[in-house]
Amino acid sequence: GEGCAQGAGRGKLLGPGRRRAAVSHLIRTLQVSERMACRLAGLSRSAYRRPLKGDTVADPDRALRDWLRAWAKKHPRYGYRRAYHDARGEGWAVNHKKIQRLWRAEGLRVPQRRRRKRVGSSTVDAPAAVAPNLVWAVDFQFDADERGCPIKICSIVDEHTRECIGGLVERSITADRLTAHLEELVAVRGAPGVLRSDNGPEFISDAMADWAGTRTGLFYIPPGSPWHNGYVESFNSRLRDECLNINSFYSLLHAQVVIGDWKTEYNHQRRHSSLGYLPPAEYARQCTHQIETDDSQSDRTE
Repeated sequence: GEGCAQGAGRGKLLGPGRRRAAVSHLIRTLQVSERMACRLAGLSRSAYRRPLKGDTVADPDRALRDWLRAWAKKHPRYGYRRAYHDARGEGWAVNHKKIQRLWRAEGLRVPQRRRRKRVGSSTVDAPAAVAPNLVWAVDFQFDADERGCPIKICSIVDEHTRECIGGLVERSITADRLTAHLEELVAVRGAPGVLRSDNGPEFISDAMADWAGTRTGLFYIPPGSPWHNGYVESFNSRLRDECLNINSFYSLLHAQVVIGDWKTEYNHQRRHSSLGYLPPAEYARQCTHQIETDDSQSDRTE
């Protein structure tokens, strides 16, 4: 980051709401004073402390409308179904139809995006992740800070529980750094049955293949067709859409804190529709699926 031009770009805090969020984030994550946080965010302390006025007090659903707007602001890419499950989880006694009606009345529709059509075929048959710690998927993304310096992001996802079990956020990710991180995960969780890489530099893929060869029973799948693995692709699209695209990073440390906070929220608070609207960490805690015998597992991965 030292080779980047100093002050070559500034982040965009578009309104008082974003500035308030920035002040709260600085106080919470960097432990700075309110005075310093307001100064950095360009917001006066009186404006930060001033309570916001409600539109009206006559509406019996005003509190729920306010909660929905705040929830949608915090999760700009979520829809009303997930809002309903979170509302129930926080104690609101409402059904999904009322949440949907208020959601539409407040204009909180999620913009639809067209997905790029891809054509191709997979080079290998991917094994089914029928139990936790059976298939780990490793994937890479790239971003940049306000000065244009690169930020490289590696995420490691358990395909069964959808947990993000590990990852790196660095200026540069070397093969040695990645394999050392994999060793740390194996020491805590045990080795998976399958390690899959869907994209990334060739030298890192070769290093992961060599590392997998040193571990008994670990099967490595080199990059093939990432659209045949919807789990980590879905995770990456959420990370991009809900974190990277709406945050401006002023340093590598800032990126590590914000991305780390998002991954923690994803694992422990974000309700996943394919997991019965449980967060991945809670689903993993309750999961009773077991890895099959070695013979059946080897038959499936051959």
